Amino acid sequence: MRPVFDFNQLNALLRDFYELTQIRITVFDDGFRELTFVPGTHAPLCALIRAAGGADACHACDREACARASSRSSALIYRCHAGLMEAIMPFYVNNTLAGYLILGQALVYPSREAAWASVGPRCRALGVAPDALRRACDQSPLVSESYFHSATHILHALASYLTLEKMATLKADQIAERLDNYINDHFTEPMTAQTLCDRLQIGKTQLYSLSKQLYGSGVAQRIRTLRIEKARHLLADRPDMSVGDVAEACGFSDYNYFISVFTRMTQESPSRYRRRSASAPPDD
Repeated sequence: MRPVFDFNQLNALLRDFYELTQIRITVFDDGFRELTFVPGTHAPLCALIRAAGGADACHACDREACARASSRSSALIYRCHAGLMEAIMPFYVNNTLAGYLILGQALVYPSREAAWASVGPRCRALGVAPDALRRACDQSPLVSESYFHSATHILHALASYLTLEKMATLKADQIAERLDNYINDHFTEPMTAQTLCDRLQIGKTQLYSLSKQLYGSGVAQRIRTLRIEKARHLLADRPDMSVGDVAEACGFSDYNYFISVFTRMTQESPSRYRRRSASAPPDD
């Protein structure tokens, strides 16, 4: 699955957030790539650092922060390599990581002097003239720690809101869609991981990754689930079919294995399930 964004709605939301906080906000996708940001320019200090050859360090810092935040359900607050405060909030669609919101490029210090005392030494190795660096530091947003934490709380709510309003959705990529269609169309037939790999021209590692994304389990478990679901319908709706016939129709060549799998997944034997279904009152 890959994330798809409604950038018109998303950018409008980011602009509203920036109007309220005056702190830059950026959206990264699940691969740590920068997608959109407001405002369209970097804070003076960040612009100077990037122009002086520090862009690679900035990108590395962003990627590391995204990786650290990817397993969290709350925002990660940290100082970047240049001494600016940032917060990163992962957001999810259907329990799948879709991207990150990053609030940052803000000087969070009690005073300009305190900010310079931290930023100056961190950026000295870039070779930027100290007076230019100091001017950029003085021109960058300075906010209190409590203000930044309040903005971070809003960032947390923003992450939930953008998925609630479907500004971020998940779409199956072409191979994942082909895998899902093939399994749904052929799950009653003999099927192995190698069969699927040959059909889709992919390796077993990619097959497992796609299966985890689509189903949260391996391919074999997905096939068993579909077969048992079909068996439940046949047992309830086709009393003319024997349990053995149901097993065969659902892709189980071994009758005893079918009994074992069905009992394990439904907590009752096929025969008991059929009796209970026959005695249940009809739906209204």
